[in-house]
Amino acid sequence: MFIVSLTYQVPLEKVDVFIPEHVAYLNEQYAKGHFVLSGRKEPRTGGVIISTISDRNKLNDVLAEDPFHREGLARYEVIEIVPTKASEKLEFLV
Repeated sequence: MFIVSLTYQVPLEKVDVFIPEHVAYLNEQYAKGHFVLSGRKEPRTGGVIISTISDRNKLNDVLAEDPFHREGLARYEVIEIVPTKASEKLEFLV
């Protein structure tokens, strides 16, 4: 499992142009079961994605499809975690 932290590298006006395409990308990844949570940072400096993809190379390929990545709008920090404990609602992640 991975936590992906995106940090915008351009002004929000440029990011906003690609929000609809980014949301479509997220919807596709949710439908494929690759992502289980995502949202923007507050303040709005980027976003966070939690992915259940288990292979880092596959995750890299999936992230490369993100229009934010393709357009150079965000920097991506990827943190791998091995879940060992979760609330009842999130036990499926362990």
